[in-house]
Amino acid sequence: MKPEPAQPVKYFIGALYSSKKILDEAIKILEAQLSPVDYESEPFPFRNTDYYDSEMGIPIHRKFYSFTDPVSPGFLAEAKLMTNKTEILLAISGHRKVNLDIGYMDYDKVVLASAKYGIHKIYLDNGIYADMALHYEKGQFTPYHWAFMDFRSPEYYPFFLKIRSLYKSQVKHLVSPG
Repeated sequence: MKPEPAQPVKYFIGALYSSKKILDEAIKILEAQLSPVDYESEPFPFRNTDYYDSEMGIPIHRKFYSFTDPVSPGFLAEAKLMTNKTEILLAISGHRKVNLDIGYMDYDKVVLASAKYGIHKIYLDNGIYADMALHYEKGQFTPYHWAFMDFRSPEYYPFFLKIRSLYKSQVKHLVSPG
């Protein structure tokens, strides 16, 4: 069987931040590298772990942004390296004020990029792994049992349902004639 190119996917950022100003700068940088943001969530308080508190300061919030242009899923490793570079560029005295978790969505799943090995993660390239977080079935998202605690919370799922709807429309326009 001849391999076929993968269908483009919808990229998004799940940003953890303690400085809204630095988050806004990060999003401007990423829009220049990816495409304009077409949807953003409200901020969510991030209380699932204190792992980031000493580096980022408190309070920490999570906010999601999706990008307009569907892109190949094969771009995930490069995209993660790009977001890591942006975090470092905007760090203050070596401390990040934003943590940019990039991922993508297709019709059936939400995949995050990770620089950390895990038994369930698939190696991509340059030290980056793919980590399936959620799957879509019967009109809703369900987390995998290994998903980060905050991704197990249904408060994020309206964002993913909205960008799935945007994605479906965008992909339809890519394949429709004229």
